Amino acid sequence: MSDWPSIGVVVPTHHRPEQLRATLAAIRAQAYPGYVETVVVFDRAKPDTSLESADEHPVRVVKNSRTPGLAGARNTGITALDTDLVAFCDDDDVWLPGKLTAQVAALGADSEMVTCAINVLFQGRVTPRTAGRRIIRQVDLLRSRMMMVHASTFLIRRTALLGGLGLVAEDAPGSQNEDWDLLLRAARRAPIVHVDTPYTNVHWGGSFFETRYDTKISSLRWMLDQHPELHGSPIGAARVYGQLSCWHAAIGDRRGALRWARLASQSQWREPRAMIGAAAALGLVKVPTVMGFLHRRGRGI
Repeated sequence: MSDWPSIGVVVPTHHRPEQLRATLAAIRAQAYPGYVETVVVFDRAKPDTSLESADEHPVRVVKNSRTPGLAGARNTGITALDTDLVAFCDDDDVWLPGKLTAQVAALGADSEMVTCAINVLFQGRVTPRTAGRRIIRQVDLLRSRMMMVHASTFLIRRTALLGGLGLVAEDAPGSQNEDWDLLLRAARRAPIVHVDTPYTNVHWGGSFFETRYDTKISSLRWMLDQHPELHGSPIGAARVYGQLSCWHAAIGDRRGALRWARLASQSQWREPRAMIGAAAALGLVKVPTVMGFLHRRGRGI
């Protein structure tokens, strides 16, 4: 067991008792040869100590002691651990057998972070989402958020999180896009290793912030401030501008939606989100309808 690095799993949770138990069962079912410990962080909810165990796969329950929200909960878990590696898993996602072993086997001595592909589960449909590559660089993440590189697949060296990489950004509005921010910061330091096999089932449709379009807007504006290099990637900038157009249309801000749609088209004339945002601003389509159509195909705006 000493030949395999120890892993601490951080599971933030907020009022999802049934999903949480399925998540924990899948973590405990991992046939990983090394030590695995799970910390469940209750965020703005009463901790359920009945989840705790002290067997070969210990589970601890703690309360978020930092900024309320997902980022603060993750950081509470990170700082509560003393393992070699830290893994994230949301309380409504499920790891598949072999995930941890495959990721640790792929993590090189000079690497700080490894991810894997996912299956998107939405309304009974399962859609595999792969990246088509084994290494993810900063330029890849500037061009695209790469949603298949989901936070529930992150496995990171704890020394990096407590050192030069830093913790999860707690100032991200609504704790949204904090995972993309972390990916960009990690890729700036070293390429991210990616296991392009779906080892995580990600459930869509139950997010507490799915229709909080105002938060989506502020979090994307925050990303543009934190990573101004996004403006320098025509394809990536157009994607973000197009998303901003869609979210402004969703809150009824017609002028803002058309302005961001114009900026998106100027950056990349074929950007589909610009067309969706403009059409929604003009009342031709509704953003939630488009989102539902895309989600059924394992994609999003």
